[in-house]
Amino acid sequence: MPGRFEAASVLVTGGGSGIGRATALAFAAEGARVIIADIAETGGRETARMIEAQGGQAAFLHADMRDAASVEAMVRLAAERWGRLDCAFNNAGIGGPTLPLADYAEADYDAVLDTNMRGVFLCLKHELLIMVRQGGGCIINTASMAAFGGSVETGPYSASKAAVVSLTRSAAKGYARHGIRVNAICPGATDTPLPFRRAMPREEFRAQLNKMIPLGRMAQADEIAHAVLWLCSSDASYVTGHMLVADGGLIA
Repeated sequence: MPGRFEAASVLVTGGGSGIGRATALAFAAEGARVIIADIAETGGRETARMIEAQGGQAAFLHADMRDAASVEAMVRLAAERWGRLDCAFNNAGIGGPTLPLADYAEADYDAVLDTNMRGVFLCLKHELLIMVRQGGGCIINTASMAAFGGSVETGPYSASKAAVVSLTRSAAKGYARHGIRVNAICPGATDTPLPFRRAMPREEFRAQLNKMIPLGRMAQADEIAHAVLWLCSSDASYVTGHMLVADGGLIA
C-alpha cells in the first residue's frame, strides 16, 4: 500500500541526528525520496545509508545554514535531484551555551542567531522561489516551546526560535495564494543530544525535566517526526501559519 508521500521529494536540514534523522526516516518509510542536508557529514551520510538499507531513496548534501551560497546551492540541488521540491523541513539548529544573558559572548550570540534564525530565513527564501515556480509545496520550520517564554540561561536560543515563529507566520500569509503551506513544529524537551549539552550529568538532567513535564517524560524524536509528517500531509491541507506545540503540556 503506497505511503502518504509516495514519490514526493523532501528536503530535511539537520538530518544527521535527532529530530532531523527521525523525520527523514519517517518520510522515507512513507515513500518519500529524501535529501538529507547537514553540516555534520558523517551523521548525514549515515541517515542516507539507513534509508537506503530499508529500500528507500535518499541522498546527502553538505550544507552550512550560516552561509547564503551554501543554502542556495542546497535548495537548488535538492529540487534538481528529483525534479521538484514537495516538502522542506527546515530543522537545522544549535542550542548555544547555557549562561545568564549578561555572560553571553557576542560570538556565541551571533552563532545561535545566524544558524537558527538567518538559516531558516535563507532556506525559506530559496524554497519559496522554487515552490512558487512549481505551483505549490509545504514547508515546516523547527521553532521551539522556548519561543513562547523567556529563558534564564538560553536567551539567544529563545529569541532565535521566536524569530522563526514570526518568519513562519509571514511566509504563510504571503505565499498561501501560491498553494504553499508554511507551518512550524515547536518541540519541548526531546530525547536527543541537544538538550543534554549541559554541565550536570545526563540522567540527573533528564530526571529534572521529567518532573517538570505534565506527561512525565521527554518526547522521543519519532514523536516529533510524526507531527511534522502530519503537517506536511493532505490531512493538514487547510493548516497554514500554525505553530504546533509538542511539549507534553509544559506551557499549557
